[in-house]
Amino acid sequence: MAVMSVRMRREPPRFRVVHVRGVEPLTPCMVRVTFAGSELKGLVVDQPAASARLLLPSPPTRELVIPTWSGNEFLLPDGQRPVIRTFTPLGSESELAFDVVIHDGGIASEWVSVAETGDPAAVSGPGRGFVVDPAVERYVLAGDESAIPAIRQLLDALAPATAVTVFLDARPEARQELSRHPNATVEWTGSLLAAVRDQEITPRSHVWAAGEAAAMQAIRRHLFEERSVPRRQATIRGYWKHGSAGDNDVEGD
Repeated sequence: MAVMSVRMRREPPRFRVVHVRGVEPLTPCMVRVTFAGSELKGLVVDQPAASARLLLPSPPTRELVIPTWSGNEFLLPDGQRPVIRTFTPLGSESELAFDVVIHDGGIASEWVSVAETGDPAAVSGPGRGFVVDPAVERYVLAGDESAIPAIRQLLDALAPATAVTVFLDARPEARQELSRHPNATVEWTGSLLAAVRDQEITPRSHVWAAGEAAAMQAIRRHLFEERSVPRRQATIRGYWKHGSAGDNDVEGD
């Protein structure tokens, strides 16, 4: 009888216990929650569009329990999966913040709506960020509401002389000011795929896109299969999935 082997994943950075320092509404659809704590010392975010895991108390309790790594995922002592969401971190060491998209049924949305100063949580990271290539002459940045924090950081990181075209798919009430870049144009659109499809991708261009997983997969197929764009010229990230509220590794809840 064949024995099925289980592929082990690299253990993520340890969880650092933090507490809520403040909650600030940015739009009717996004809230910034800021965390502080002595355990943040040594956590440095030095690349734009990086990621960090946020561990929340499992409802209905407000008690924070630190999970252990099973070799493939984080698990609580009772074998249940903890509430973990992945966000784009802002700041590092003494203070860390996450911008949370507010929507019906989101566990992180529900938690942040009642979060108070001093409430416990834990963070793990940072994860991969984006390395800006100075040889790229033009960037195409595309994302939905969950990608707004990362796109804001990318605009801050790109050289003023670099041409940037930004496409954002967001509810009207979710729209907000982005970082000002002297050579960037911003368009709010209802279809990221259509927007990317209309763009000329030269050898000195790079596409960065992030958002709902199925939408990102469609962009991948378009770029890599239909247009044969070299993979080094595109960074595509699925931040969240429709119908996957229980996934402990979904970005942006």
